[in-house]
Amino acid sequence: MARIFVVGSGVVGTATGKGFLHAGHKVTFVDVDEARLAALRSEGLDARDGLDLRAEPSSFVILTLPTPNVGHAYDLTAFERGTASVGEALRESYESHVVVVRSTVPPGTAEGLVQPLLERHSGKKAGEGFTVASNPEFLRAASAVEDFRHPWMTVIAARSTRTRERLGELLQPFGGDIRYFSNPAEAELIKCAHNIYNATKISFWNEMWLVSRELGLELEPIAQTVARSAEGSINPLYGIRGGAAYGGVCLPKDTQGFLGVADSIGLRLPLLKAVVEVNDRMTLEAGRPAGSPASSAA
Repeated sequence: MARIFVVGSGVVGTATGKGFLHAGHKVTFVDVDEARLAALRSEGLDARDGLDLRAEPSSFVILTLPTPNVGHAYDLTAFERGTASVGEALRESYESHVVVVRSTVPPGTAEGLVQPLLERHSGKKAGEGFTVASNPEFLRAASAVEDFRHPWMTVIAARSTRTRERLGELLQPFGGDIRYFSNPAEAELIKCAHNIYNATKISFWNEMWLVSRELGLELEPIAQTVARSAEGSINPLYGIRGGAAYGGVCLPKDTQGFLGVADSIGLRLPLLKAVVEVNDRMTLEAGRPAGSPASSAA
């Protein structure tokens, strides 16, 4: 049985904590929202307004703090404040703890922000009193508890081999495909790319919906057929290499040509236009000598 503290007890934190409780671990929820704490306590759960590690064994401290966007940036105010409070708790502990970043954060946050904050507020160095890891969540709000208990993918990243092993031992019983990485930034980028990919796919089909509507066509049977005909839909590895333009004959021809179709019916397709612009940039990158500044392609 592991000792686990969930710092930040919103949808993700609550689902995470309840999942670990169901697996037989000892879990404490930590939050600053009194209403949220009262709701958790009403369910008989251990919920506190602060983290106290003084009498605790070596534990997992899981950060599930909010990281909303403000315009084109993540607002890490609450995340930083919560991380600092963990550092203060570490100062009073004689044990070594694993601090796990589970929130969705910009790549580089675990080592560029969390670790320095913990060191500053604890007076300890990473590896001497605590280690830092990334374990991004892949939970859907409507089914977060079930998604945690039955994951299809688990990503674990830490510089410390032993930390990766410990997290693997904690999470492996839940099942699913587990992927290990040595750099937390890799796991953080995986989570961001995961969400952005889904958003892009939805946006693509919304653009096709606009075209279908203008042409008097029903999108659903068209989309269902493309979902089975396009290699990008049926082959998960298709197109994920990166660093090269799509090239060939059909893809450049049809992406360019379809923008003309959209113009002819009075539609703007910004996503498709961006697809062409990215491909053109990669074509330029391929022709640039090694070491040339990337800004010259802008």
